[in-house]
Amino acid sequence: MSHDQNFKNLILDYPHQALAFFAATEADAVGAAQITPVRQEQPQERLGERFRELDVPLLVQWPDGQREALLFVLEEESNAQRFSIHRLAHYCLDLAELLKTDRVVPVVIFLRRATGAPQRLCLSGDHHTYLDFHYLSCVLGELSYEHHRHSDNLVVRLNLPNMQYPVQRKVEVYAQAVRGLTTLECDPEKQLKYLDFIDIYAALDDNERVEYQRDYPDEAQTMSRFAERFHEQGMQQGMQQGMQQGMQQGMQQGMQQGMRQGKHQGEALVLERQLRLKFGALPDEVQRRIEQANEQTLLTWSERVLTASRLDEVLH
Repeated sequence: MSHDQNFKNLILDYPHQALAFFAATEADAVGAAQITPVRQEQPQERLGERFRELDVPLLVQWPDGQREALLFVLEEESNAQRFSIHRLAHYCLDLAELLKTDRVVPVVIFLRRATGAPQRLCLSGDHHTYLDFHYLSCVLGELSYEHHRHSDNLVVRLNLPNMQYPVQRKVEVYAQAVRGLTTLECDPEKQLKYLDFIDIYAALDDNERVEYQRDYPDEAQTMSRFAERFHEQGMQQGMQQGMQQGMQQGMQQGMQQGMRQGKHQGEALVLERQLRLKFGALPDEVQRRIEQANEQTLLTWSERVLTASRLDEVLH
């Protein structure tokens, strides 16, 4: 999954907190206003080819009608060298015309340092400036972890690994992000979803994971509980899918086969999640081995996860 998609999911799941973090100077009055992703409101034929898939336009509307709606256009750039201010300006003008509004706030989220990214676009002649365009910029790699480590904004806490901190404090940063997730988000499915987000951007190596389990046993135990809960959910989901497939075939043999297939898929999904939670992103070769393994092998590997300190100890 791309960085763009990761941040799109984050913004859509937590729009109020995302605006409060990425666009603080304009979002201070949003409060309890209704926030709607523009893509949910506009038919595809109106959006057209230029309405790019991974940008996130959010329409903020006040229920009392006392304030005019405000459109936030958020764009994530993992590589500042690829950023085009002309493209962003064009995109904002298209959206302003589409929604018939001049209240538009462009926001760019840079994952790394934004060296060389243009901050302003001016179209002018000899005597006048005819277009003066700029945007709000949030450069995650230049923010201080120390300043944000205790934030009660979940979007901030999830992005702690993307901030600036001494390399020797990396495990601490990871623990603070996990602690923020477990205390600020009560939905188990979203907890699991954004543990992946933290894992991707923290990218702990094997030694750092051992250090984390040693120095932060409470958080490590919480992650194990997540894995166990996901195991139960995955098994139930696999069984249900198998039963549905079997019923559609209309034969007892088909139902049993569907249940076995569903159970196998559920066990593979559970093992993959356990490995990712403990060891981080999985190589393609490991994912292929999991997909091809039989039921007994998957069970053996799942048991080894509990005691293994390295990925190869699980799959040997």
